Amino acid sequence: MRNKIAGLILFFLITVPFTAIAGGDSNTCDTRYPVVLAHGMGASAEILGIVDYWWGIEDALTDEGCDLYITSVNGMDSTRAKAEDFKNQFLQILSISGASKANIIGHSHGTIYTRDAISNLGLSTKVASYTSLCGPHRGSAVGDVVVGIVPDSLEWLVGDTTDFIYAFLMGDTNPDSLANAYDITRPYMINTFNPNTPNMPGIYYQSWAAKIKMMAIDARNWYFMATWPILLGYEGDNDGLVSVNSAKWGTFRGTEDASWYSAGCDHLNMVGQLFGVTPGFDAPEFFVDMVSELKDWGY
Repeated sequence: MRNKIAGLILFFLITVPFTAIAGGDSNTCDTRYPVVLAHGMGASAEILGIVDYWWGIEDALTDEGCDLYITSVNGMDSTRAKAEDFKNQFLQILSISGASKANIIGHSHGTIYTRDAISNLGLSTKVASYTSLCGPHRGSAVGDVVVGIVPDSLEWLVGDTTDFIYAFLMGDTNPDSLANAYDITRPYMINTFNPNTPNMPGIYYQSWAAKIKMMAIDARNWYFMATWPILLGYEGDNDGLVSVNSAKWGTFRGTEDASWYSAGCDHLNMVGQLFGVTPGFDAPEFFVDMVSELKDWGY
């Protein structure tokens, strides 16, 4: 009898911690409505068809019981073209899931074309909550510089070249890179887009920003070495592509700058890139916490 009890205790000690670590049985993220992810500019749900945009996040959420759907639109296109594509996919998701509404979580330009779809393309009654991560709601000085430094006579060349790359490598359908660049400039976002894209009643709007504290190659933010100081000079604290001030929309939940020992949390770290190497910041854990809150709040 004593041996049996000892065996049971040993079995318990071995299997219980493993089950807790392995996950898959939790309903932490089992929200009332499905969760729909919308990616940002210059990418797709699967970059080059092989690299997940939401690195490690999909598994983390579904392991916690989330009914999750991932949309994919042109990497480079106008806000309206992306919004129309997103709307069609969103309605298909509602049809498949049988849900009357869904929770939208957007990153980067994904926060903008989803706002357009909600406010101007008739999705407002079908959205429970809207979450913005690193969204250029007041534009980006990077967009201003890109558009401003290209002479008018060469814009067609730059646009066509980029369009070819995105059509050939990324699989975009009739991309429009110049329109995408213009649509995230500060004058356009502040003077045109925002006044014509108000928040809609009955939807909970929230947002987060990210912040690079210092440039450090070992922290994997070297790819923002040119853009971070530009934004720092024009707009202040930023994640390499979007300033903290521009990212604020609806209820602002705060700025992610990773652990004290890190160089901060950059624009790509927020979604687990590059390839999960995000020193001091755990994107899957961040998303699980965020979606579990939506569940607790009845969304």
